[in-house]
Amino acid sequence: MHSANPLDPTTSLAPSSSVSDTDIVAHPQTLVLPEDSAVTKAEKIERHGADDGNREPPAKRTKVEDSADQVSDRNRVTGSERRKGVAPIKPEYLVYPPGTQRDRSSTVNDDDAAEGAAHQLSQQNSTTRGKQKEKSKGQNTSRSFGSSRDEVGLCSSRTTKPEYSPDQCHYGEKCRFEHNLRKYLQDWKRPDLTTFEGICPIWKAKGKCHVGWKCRFVGSHMKEQELGDGRKELVLTENADVADQSDQHYSSNGIGVVNEVSSELKAALMKRKFTTPKADQYSEWLNSQMQRPEDQREQQPRQGKTEHADPEHKDDSPHEARLDERARYVSPPFLPSEKRRLYFGPETPILAPLTTQGNLPFRRLCVNLGAQLTYSEMAMSLPLIQGHKPEWALLRAHETEATPPSVHSAPNDRAASQYDKTKDLKFGAQIAANKPWQALKATEALTRLCPSLRLIDLNCGCPIDLVYRTGAGSALLDSQGKLDKMIRGMNAVSDDVPITVKIRMGTKDNKPTAVKLIDRLVHGGGSDATVFGGSGGSGVAAITLHGRSRQQRYTKSADWNYIAACAALIKEYNEKGNTLADTIHEPDPRTQPPINGNGAGSNSSKVYFIGNGDCYSHVDYQAHLDQAQVDSVMVARGALIKPWIFEEIEKGQYLDKTATERLSLVEQFVRYGLETWGSDEMGVGTTRRFLLEWLSFAYRYVPVGILEHFPPRLQDRPPAWRGRNELETLLGSDNYKDWIKISEMFLGPAHKDFRFEPKHKSNSYEIEAEG
Repeated sequence: MHSANPLDPTTSLAPSSSVSDTDIVAHPQTLVLPEDSAVTKAEKIERHGADDGNREPPAKRTKVEDSADQVSDRNRVTGSERRKGVAPIKPEYLVYPPGTQRDRSSTVNDDDAAEGAAHQLSQQNSTTRGKQKEKSKGQNTSRSFGSSRDEVGLCSSRTTKPEYSPDQCHYGEKCRFEHNLRKYLQDWKRPDLTTFEGICPIWKAKGKCHVGWKCRFVGSHMKEQELGDGRKELVLTENADVADQSDQHYSSNGIGVVNEVSSELKAALMKRKFTTPKADQYSEWLNSQMQRPEDQREQQPRQGKTEHADPEHKDDSPHEARLDERARYVSPPFLPSEKRRLYFGPETPILAPLTTQGNLPFRRLCVNLGAQLTYSEMAMSLPLIQGHKPEWALLRAHETEATPPSVHSAPNDRAASQYDKTKDLKFGAQIAANKPWQALKATEALTRLCPSLRLIDLNCGCPIDLVYRTGAGSALLDSQGKLDKMIRGMNAVSDDVPITVKIRMGTKDNKPTAVKLIDRLVHGGGSDATVFGGSGGSGVAAITLHGRSRQQRYTKSADWNYIAACAALIKEYNEKGNTLADTIHEPDPRTQPPINGNGAGSNSSKVYFIGNGDCYSHVDYQAHLDQAQVDSVMVARGALIKPWIFEEIEKGQYLDKTATERLSLVEQFVRYGLETWGSDEMGVGTTRRFLLEWLSFAYRYVPVGILEHFPPRLQDRPPAWRGRNELETLLGSDNYKDWIKISEMFLGPAHKDFRFEPKHKSNSYEIEAEG
């Protein structure tokens, strides 16, 4: 018995009777590459029995290459054996039987979309003229999303006013928008949506709708009333009780939004009338200090060549140079302020900063499902200090992100026991910069204009070429001196907001540099140490390490052994900080991060360390905490594919979400999207676009109820499969036209000018190709 089509209940989702079940390509397949996945500890236990418990920690374990026998075993596939890189789906749900010629899995997607799609798109659109474009290599370049607008727009002087009492239009007869309200509603505006029971989500939550007559649900909050002279006037209605209660939680651009920067302030930034005195003063000092050491370092090699002539005085020149350098040292204009206390622990799973997909409605959805810490999408520093409106929109957060995280730590955890979560927040901002002065000015602007920020994170991991070539993102991994200056300067101008950093293992495969960088950030040192008076570490409050290199992008598995080695280094530093307390070697506490929950000025510093990469279940999360010894784990693509991963982490078990439950999350996202971007034609189009971007990841989820082996792995790609019902099969479709069908369940038919091109051409195949 086939279920009804959600779009048309009178029709069934059953396939045509002329096509057999084995001919239906539910999910097209291609070859799995051997390096797409790694054998996890859980799989080894499943194959070879329980762990003996005597193994050394991953940080101290040496890498052992697979023997010929293991490779041979992996290549021999039986019906019940788990194949590397292939999702282990039960045979009854496979479209093609195991071992047949057509039994292949989907290609590995290029997941740069999770960390820089918007910037990659910008790069594609700014291709140099006259040059031949590079081959797409499976990706749709120069993606276009069309537009969603009324055929003729309503003049803003009429948008929220009664029919016969509009505001005055400053353009008069030259105005190109419609002034006749009834004509606009009848001829130029598309019919009202019937989803959500025909009631406007904004009006239901707020009591009034700020898009007025443009709302696609305007019928739910309008009426026609008769005037004293017999005329009938169209007016908008309000729910006074709800409106009075929601006014304090509502901004012009969304419900319950914080960090809303006014148009006047953004205009002041654009006209350079908004000053950043701290950043300017510190940058000027930094530039003056950096000129002298560079000249001396250039002369030191020449001095070393003549030192052997007089063995008794061979150390005089370098020693004198160091003394002279210290004598000429000028202290920075000011020291950092005391920072807000932070805490990262096992009970604080983190949603990673995700460009495009990490928008406000998606973060709000994840917070409802248990995410304890969130980040904004990566914002570029230069557009921020230039008042660029789209860049400042990335810093907006929902009021649920401005609440404290849930922390229930053991009493013997000193850092947690002295941490006051009532003064903490969930939401942090992430920025990218290629020059210290840009990072400093953006940091000062953020701390002054965005009151609801937990921290400011500097992105040093974005692999996108456009960002990398400017010297930002992962390019900073090869400019550790510049990165150190940025962190110190940001720490000095950020008032009470802590500064953190997100990095990768390095820029090139097999040449990791993160250990050296972490040592520099937490211990200090390097060629520029004297510039800062030997003041110890940079003051970074937390470091997040993604266990891949820039060159690796998102291929292969994250290297959690390397993450464990770095975690051991951080742990050693934190323990060393306790031994140096109250000694001559203790660094100036004012330059250090928030300390064991006590803030600046305490006797022992603590730098938190977070691991990132391939976390796809509560099993992965707990394994990383136990084996790598990180403070917490950051979840990226795993949350895009199944946002309820945070709920699984909290409950400590797999959750086999039904298709109906998953569809309700889609409905929830749509509701949040309309509340954020508006319920007019443009807001509906924006919500649809970002919903489709999310579905381009969510379709990759394979229900745990149809898997043969656990744990599921992020890098595994499924063979062609069918769900336990029609809706589950639809949600797992990798055809973007099916994603649009899902969006139409809640947003109605797409606008005639709306376009959506999936990032990967493999998702764009025509339905005709199936038969």
